[in-house]
Amino acid sequence: MPAGMTPGLETPAELQALFAAVADQPAIALAVSGGADSLALMLLAQRWATTLSNPPAIHVYSVDHGLRPEASGEVAMVLQAAQALGLPARGLVWTGAKPSSGLQEAARIARYRLLGAAMAEDGATVLLTAHHRHDQAETVLMRMAHGSGIEGLKGMTTMAEIEGVLVHRPLLGVDPEALRAVVDAAGLVPAEDPSNIDPHYERVRWRQALPQLAALGLDSAALATFAERMAEADAAIAQIADGCFTEIVRLDGFGAARIELAPFVGLSPAISTRLLGRTLNIVGGRQKPRALGQVERLRHAIATGALAKATTVLGCVVRLKDGAIAVAREPGRSLPPDALLAPHGELVWDERFRIVNASGEGDLTASVADYLPRHRLEEFLGFKVTAPAEAIRTAPIVRDAAGGVLSLGGWSFDERIKVQLLID
Repeated sequence: MPAGMTPGLETPAELQALFAAVADQPAIALAVSGGADSLALMLLAQRWATTLSNPPAIHVYSVDHGLRPEASGEVAMVLQAAQALGLPARGLVWTGAKPSSGLQEAARIARYRLLGAAMAEDGATVLLTAHHRHDQAETVLMRMAHGSGIEGLKGMTTMAEIEGVLVHRPLLGVDPEALRAVVDAAGLVPAEDPSNIDPHYERVRWRQALPQLAALGLDSAALATFAERMAEADAAIAQIADGCFTEIVRLDGFGAARIELAPFVGLSPAISTRLLGRTLNIVGGRQKPRALGQVERLRHAIATGALAKATTVLGCVVRLKDGAIAVAREPGRSLPPDALLAPHGELVWDERFRIVNASGEGDLTASVADYLPRHRLEEFLGFKVTAPAEAIRTAPIVRDAAGGVLSLGGWSFDERIKVQLLID
């Protein structure tokens, strides 16, 4: 093996295995902060690209959150290192006022929004980050301490969507010492973020505890294996829950759902929680997919008969009615504004309906049905409408320039309009 090579990371076969999931993408992005892990990601991605006859274009982005005076210099270092590797790179800056509380979460959201906007400009389809095996171990420990279920205990996944950005973590199984060796061999000096050793942050406290846990046999490799086992169990539960969803959940054209109560209560908590969470995600327009605790509390209230009246959860109104759990979109304080449908264009209404203008006309408007009387709805549909009032209020209606109704909710009455309820 040539000098400077790191076992397990740098042969062509090993590099191809690391980046196989994005090999067919036209362009990819790298999030590079200047730390050892992200610099190693950049070095490895560049070396991998040289092994391919038709590699994806690689774009390097480095974000200055405006929180530390050293950050601008770190970004400049990243851009210089990327240039030396022949990779296009640019710095992104989070400008404007910073919140006095929840700063880390606000910075995370701002970072992904900046990265997503840059990716859209450059045509990059997936963002690669340098999360590694110790990051996975810390995540599992934190979630275990917080009482997470199986879905949380699987830790980070290699592919995920964050703030609308498709993220790939190719180094999730790699020890950070191996990544540091890659950077040292390349002669680069990584930046050291003081927040990475600040015990004010929970993740840092778990990071500092890892050596003691490792001495007892619970090292990052063991925790990573545990996360893999939890991911396998999570996939099995999801598979069963999807089958149950097909059997006992009915979605109507207004985007509301009806879950048969008796079979729902008979399911194991893990399965019924997953089924309920998926239903809330569809009906509520994907409001807060991470709020597992709220879903668990709602499931418990339903299973124990404690849900005596309608309640709002994750953008939904939930009530028991006629032997079923009725779930409808909560109107909230404001309803979606009217939206024009461009010729041969499409839009996603309230994160729930995909509406396509199949014609060349540009004067078609989607708006909220709001307080459209039920007798009018029944005239359009030709059957008795029993959907919850909230579902009717929040359904989309499409009209042409003359005011003619072309579609209502998921029903289309005119070939110019195609409507699809989003269920995945």
